[in-house]
Amino acid sequence: QLQLVESGGGLVQPGGSLRLSCAASGFTLDYYTIGWFRQAPGKEREGVSCIMRSTSSTNYADSVKGRFTISTDNDKSTVYLQMNSLKSEDTAVYYCAAATSSLLGAICTVAGNDGRYRYWGQGIQVTVSS
Repeated sequence: QLQLVESGGGLVQPGGSLRLSCAASGFTLDYYTIGWFRQAPGKEREGVSCIMRSTSSTNYADSVKGRFTISTDNDKSTVYLQMNSLKSEDTAVYYCAAATSSLLGAICTVAGNDGRYRYWGQGIQVTVSS
């Protein structure tokens, strides 16, 4: 059974860093694209970043470009989201989700309402505050 489990969230001061992990089980990352999403209270879900290992494609929301980096660890079937220079507006519940790569083409995209991401983790809180 395909499962995704997020870890690594918590409280951090503005300007600080966190690394989120998304551990995948029941499937191989070779055929799936992993996306990171976030949702802040009262706001719509936002796509943050995605990675498609089959084509080495990555993508980022404009709001996190230059600050966040997505990567994979094939041996552990884990996807990481390194978040640097965190801002208060990064505060949200972060989710990782999986989409069959063949549905996305050669370039991964991650929009908040992308229904192609069918498998979701339970979410993890990230709070940026002094």
